[in-house]
Amino acid sequence: MWVLFLLSEVTDLLDGYIARSRNLVSDIGKLMDPFSDVFLRVTYFVGFVAFGLMPVWALIVILWRELLILFIRMLLIREGFAMAANVWGKAKSFLYFLSGVGGMLGLTFRIWYRDADWLYNAERIIYYVFAASAVAALISFAVYFNGFRKSETYKKFISE
Repeated sequence: MWVLFLLSEVTDLLDGYIARSRNLVSDIGKLMDPFSDVFLRVTYFVGFVAFGLMPVWALIVILWRELLILFIRMLLIREGFAMAANVWGKAKSFLYFLSGVGGMLGLTFRIWYRDADWLYNAERIIYYVFAASAVAALISFAVYFNGFRKSETYKKFISE
């Protein structure tokens, strides 16, 4: 479990590094990289919800954010435009990563320390990391949507 988690996170970092360092950035890459990141993270978030580590409401907020961003990106790509990442999107991604680590630690602790008194407190901390991820998802969506709202693509979409 840990091996797959770490492998997926490391290969994501390497992919981005290699693409930027060798100037291999493309419009399809700008669309597919965040899509694959979200697909992977949502997959393990669903598992964390199934094990009762992640609150359902946080998963719903994250899912809605990601689906709405995907829709906006498709509209922009259709018009030949790709919106750049912003600091809130980077913060959201970092919190998603921390949530993944927290969830993985929570599952590991449940297996290794099943009856430990401190496990409840550890899971409360993990809960707050998931909550912070959901809040960051909302903020990053608001910033992204505000940028989209100022675009010609938005004006065209609204007028159709």
